[in-house]
Amino acid sequence: MKTTIEIADSLLAQARQLAASRSTTLQQIVEEGLRNLIEAEPEQPFKLRDGSFGAQGVLGKKTWAEIRDEIYLGRGA
Repeated sequence: MKTTIEIADSLLAQARQLAASRSTTLQQIVEEGLRNLIEAEPEQPFKLRDGSFGAQGVLGKKTWAEIRDEIYLGRGA
């Protein structure tokens, strides 16, 4: 399948040099790089740190409706 992509000139030059040094084509270098990136598994899945304050966090155990009401308290809503 043919496609068009924009690549920084310096990166393209490096990829062409690599292809020449390996006696292969630019297409094969790009495909190999994409395969490696897609197949790479992160060592650990991302985990959001616990940013809460106190035992129940900043907002305590409130519903979204209660939080919304506090946000708009005194603002005519």
